[in-house]
Amino acid sequence: MKLKLASLMLLGAGVLAAPAYAQLNQKKFIDPANMDLSVKPGDDFNEYANGTWIKNNPVPAKETRWGSFNELREFNINAVKTLLNSAMNNKSAAPGTIEKRVGDFYAAGMDSVTIEKLGYTPIKADLAKITSIKDLNGVINEVAYLRTSGGGAPIFGFYVGQDRKHPEVMMAQLSQGGTTLPDRDYYLKDGARFEKIRDAYKTYIEKLFTLTGSTPEEAAKNAVTIIGLETKFAEAQMSRVEMRDPYKTYNKFSLTDFNKTTPAINWVSLLPKMKVNGQDSILVNNPKFFSTASDLLTSTPVADWKVYLKWNVLKSSANYLSTPFVDASFKFSQVLTGQKVQTPRWQRMSSMTDRTIGELLGQLYVKEYFKPEAKARMAQLVENLSKAYEIRIKNLTWMSDVTKQKALDKLHAITRKIGYPDKWETYTGLTINKGTFFQNLRNASVWGYNKMVNQLGKPVDKTKWGMTPPTVNAYYSPVMNEIVFPAGILQFPFFDPKADDAVNYGGIGAVIGHEMSHGFDDNGSQYDKDGSLHNWWTKEDLANFKEKTGALAAQYSAYVVQDSLHVNGKLTLGENIGDLGGLNAAYTAFKMTKEGQSDEKIDGFTPDQRFFLAWAQVWRTNILPEAEAQQLLTDPHSPGQIRVIGPIVNMDAWYNAFNVQPGDKLYKAPEDRIRIW
Repeated sequence: MKLKLASLMLLGAGVLAAPAYAQLNQKKFIDPANMDLSVKPGDDFNEYANGTWIKNNPVPAKETRWGSFNELREFNINAVKTLLNSAMNNKSAAPGTIEKRVGDFYAAGMDSVTIEKLGYTPIKADLAKITSIKDLNGVINEVAYLRTSGGGAPIFGFYVGQDRKHPEVMMAQLSQGGTTLPDRDYYLKDGARFEKIRDAYKTYIEKLFTLTGSTPEEAAKNAVTIIGLETKFAEAQMSRVEMRDPYKTYNKFSLTDFNKTTPAINWVSLLPKMKVNGQDSILVNNPKFFSTASDLLTSTPVADWKVYLKWNVLKSSANYLSTPFVDASFKFSQVLTGQKVQTPRWQRMSSMTDRTIGELLGQLYVKEYFKPEAKARMAQLVENLSKAYEIRIKNLTWMSDVTKQKALDKLHAITRKIGYPDKWETYTGLTINKGTFFQNLRNASVWGYNKMVNQLGKPVDKTKWGMTPPTVNAYYSPVMNEIVFPAGILQFPFFDPKADDAVNYGGIGAVIGHEMSHGFDDNGSQYDKDGSLHNWWTKEDLANFKEKTGALAAQYSAYVVQDSLHVNGKLTLGENIGDLGGLNAAYTAFKMTKEGQSDEKIDGFTPDQRFFLAWAQVWRTNILPEAEAQQLLTDPHSPGQIRVIGPIVNMDAWYNAFNVQPGDKLYKAPEDRIRIW
């Protein structure tokens, strides 16, 4: 997270020491007031570590969940609000400056008077253009036009990214799409919960069409048409678990050969209309989906496609039009997530500014909230975790020396990005006007699309970031073989320069280790040190790895979270490997520090206890039932309470720290504990 550096010194294997305990401020980094000490740690460690906090921190009405991440995001969004208000009110900011561009973008979003006056005028031309379509060729041309003009992404997904088997090459890539609901299961599964959501979706479609002039009868007919088409798309989609297989989703075609699988779509002529020129081949994640889409194009009346295309414009625009459209969107989202009241406009516009011009806003953010000293200390922590990971790889008993060397080569090749980019995006050519909110968004969409397709034929930009500096998150990219930690996450409870090592290693240390572990999870492990999708394992080592990861998937699939809803151990496997590997690596690094080698208690807890309690408080969470049900279906991350306990039950150190014994509810026999990295 952010902040100011305390004096540092290196100990042992080059690991940062925390400030002397006597010099710590009076803040309790592990506060017993947040815990429920009446619960045995070995029965429910999440309740023991976080029980009182969970009881005293219900989900706010404007949120769908509330936890450490949300508290930090709340701090950051308020910090961003302060920056945006300052920029918006800076009358002396010169045209073209960061302050002027950021301030104008935010001001346009906050100009509700103009937005209300316009109603749905900003999309009238798009809807009229679709009305004028005469034939199937017109439908296909409109699919290209909407994508390049910021009007939506009908039927399929498209992007330019690295070729996974040749990561030095940027390639045009197609992905399954065509649907609106969060997952194919929402269209295909029976049950009261899914039926309720489908009914609400139908109502939502009808509402947006009536707001743009359709009669109730026309709107109802349109909803049936749209849901019917999207259900057919859903039937052709692969599941989220299938989509995690990088080989199954790697299908390279020449355009000539791909055309043969999609008779209704000529990609040789369509791609140039999507501003994709000079390409003779394409990557496709689900060829069967595109064959189905081609069949649907010829078997579905043009009139129905016009309705579907209008829906793509409506759903992608509704949140940025006048209040009736925004309210209709929120009403539908309430059914999906359970959120009680709409997020305040200033917060939505602050987030929108970050999503749209985040590296302009990010420069203002890091100048105020993230100092160079904090970046330096974080770099040292990353180095320490890398050393710990190296030790752990060398000590693996289930992996041969040949594969170990390949794993070490990959570990040492990981690029580290911390805080903010070394080279900022300038958004040259993006027009921002203080009085035209919707047009600003369209301009940004077109600018982003053009920037994306212009990557074709050029070297991979290894300076690019996939998250903005204020983001409370981190990531690993397998094709770049890089770990990235935005400034936004480098704050308490993940990191605090005044905290003892147990807190920082149980927090940000485990996050660093988690991202490193993604290079060695069930997906990332299939990429080599250069980011190429390429097997670097011996047959026996790979079999051992799959046995261990299969056991971890089974462990998590056994967790019942809500009624009969289980964690999907296969969908969440990568993140669960990340948690287990990351926490183990962080513990190894922690044991190299002075505190890690001592028994001195702070606030009544031993160093090892504080390490595991720090991990637990990172994941303390309350979540609405509707949002939790959606998470279990769609999110590759396990729920917070499961992330607390899932890794620790496999770590001997946790058992020793809290004297967990046979008979305790979380106890696993030593021979059943899963040890991977």
